[in-house]
Amino acid sequence: MTFPIPPGPVKAEDFDVDGLTPDGYAIVDVREDMEWEAGHAPGAIHIPADDIPNALDDLPEDDLIIVCRSGGRARKVAEWLNRNGFDSMPLVDGMLHWQAIGLPLASEDGSIPEIM
Repeated sequence: MTFPIPPGPVKAEDFDVDGLTPDGYAIVDVREDMEWEAGHAPGAIHIPADDIPNALDDLPEDDLIIVCRSGGRARKVAEWLNRNGFDSMPLVDGMLHWQAIGLPLASEDGSIPEIM
């Protein structure tokens, strides 16, 4: 799997069927707590969009793939992060598309994951 050089967008189709994050990248889910708890990409890091400015020290040094429900928040957060010295890119069409093409999901409580 090959991603574009940041800050280009990433599509769910860029992931292999296991949905694994490739070496050198980290998925940061910027949805609200309730959305995250219902279903998210396995191995993703959760930091709600409004908390990003205060959580910069919590971000990994990897290139960041920013995800949200449908892509809007991810695009805005990725743009902000790039202006502030990070290499980040949004996931186009978000977790709704991730789920629609059958990539794996996890939930916080072990229930059947869903994207809200």
